[in-house]
Amino acid sequence: MPNPAADPSVPVIEIRGLHKAYAALEVLKGVDVRALPGQVISLIGSSGSGKSTLLRCCNLLEDSQQGEILFEGESVRWRGTGVHRQPADRAQVQRIRTNLSMVFQNFNLWSHMTVLQNVMEAPLTVLKQDRAAVEARARGILDKVGIGDKADVYPAQMSGGQQQRAAIARALCMEPRALLFDEPTSALDPELEQEVVRVIKALADEGRTMIIVTHDMKLAADVSDHVIFLHQGLIEEQGPPSTLFGAPTSERLRQFLSHTHHAA
Repeated sequence: MPNPAADPSVPVIEIRGLHKAYAALEVLKGVDVRALPGQVISLIGSSGSGKSTLLRCCNLLEDSQQGEILFEGESVRWRGTGVHRQPADRAQVQRIRTNLSMVFQNFNLWSHMTVLQNVMEAPLTVLKQDRAAVEARARGILDKVGIGDKADVYPAQMSGGQQQRAAIARALCMEPRALLFDEPTSALDPELEQEVVRVIKALADEGRTMIIVTHDMKLAADVSDHVIFLHQGLIEEQGPPSTLFGAPTSERLRQFLSHTHHAA
């Protein structure tokens, strides 16, 4: 559940002046993002704008070359600079990653484990929690996302929408401070997409902190407190969804919205 002790004025995750390049290709050129407790932030923009890279830098799956990353006010410690920069404290990385659960576009479930085993695995192996307690929590979360009856089946026996809900359940079972979604619906058929959107909306209504990279403008409009439009590695425009979708000020954002199917 959301952390009741969290100071509402301290962002769960904050990024300041982030730069990220792959060799000569500069993907992020100095980006600031902050997600306060209970806030839902959506990142939108065309392919290659840096959205997914930004999300992966958030929970340190990718190393960035410059800028600060803070988790609940605590700065990530680095060693080296530029292309040689990497996190200095593995225990800190592990702690942050444990608290920022990521849901990927292609589910990333373990095919040789049942759904229940998938959901229980990280709390048992990473957090070393009690098996009976983890199983009770996992079954409750599977019920909550609407696939309690699928606990004992394998991912290959499920639809894409069910697999993505299993992946969300797996993220929730870690009891994270924030959820990071990387294009959670883009691999799904439209009717299956709605199953996942319903779950994400329910999590938003619960007051969970979330950062969502999405191509679905309707989802971004419906669940976000704040929307960030990235263009060529920079924030082109940001604000509440009503403003961004209802009265965009940037010509690039207007063009982007006119080319997307779900422009609100």
